[in-house]
Amino acid sequence: MIFFENVKKTYPKQLRSQAHKALSGISFYLEQGTTLGLIGPNGAGKSTSIKLLLDFIRLDAGSIKLFGESPALPQSRKKVGYLPEQPSFPLNLSCLELLYFAGRSNGMDDKAILVSSEKWLKKLDLWSFRDRLLSGFSKGMRQRASFAMALIHDPELLILDEPMSGLDPIGRAKIVALIQELQQQGKSILFCSHLLDDVERLAEQVVLLYHGRVLFSGDIRSFCQHDERVEDTFLRYIEAEHV
Repeated sequence: MIFFENVKKTYPKQLRSQAHKALSGISFYLEQGTTLGLIGPNGAGKSTSIKLLLDFIRLDAGSIKLFGESPALPQSRKKVGYLPEQPSFPLNLSCLELLYFAGRSNGMDDKAILVSSEKWLKKLDLWSFRDRLLSGFSKGMRQRASFAMALIHDPELLILDEPMSGLDPIGRAKIVALIQELQQQGKSILFCSHLLDDVERLAEQVVLLYHGRVLFSGDIRSFCQHDERVEDTFLRYIEAEHV
């Protein structure tokens, strides 16, 4: 479903910055029906990997496949739902208008959009706010609206970049429960998170990136075989890089 093979990416020199090697030949894959947690410190290459996967930027070398096709082909992304770390949409729209735009962009008819909007907004506790302008939403509400936008067309694959960002403990618990429900439905999920407790709770596979390289790729049990917690294992791998 997702295939990275020896992927390299360097950002060119800018006026006030030197060239930056973001990825130094990384390889990993996500199988259908699996949840993969992409973890690593800031600057590890997580966001670059997602941008390459969604064709926001282009790779320098290697190969990326999405549903068996190049991400450069628009049809490869039709079955993908994307939640960015920082939601960005027109704030003069209501929540329902946002989902109508997202649904029509994915080829849905009006009836299907309304049914799906009601389903996801109720699950995300936003149905009573459906006609309110997004400019009046809190950060957490915007995050949940963005999640509904990613789910509106019932995608096979979800790409979630920091899905708990801006959420209070109650909102975070609801999102965790929703992701677990989607897992039970057989959805494939790739998510980045700095909250390692969420990785431990939700991920079946883990890829640990550090300075554009893969330090570990495998199942969560193998990752934690020497330590009881993901956080402890994460720190052990990072510290070993400095020895």
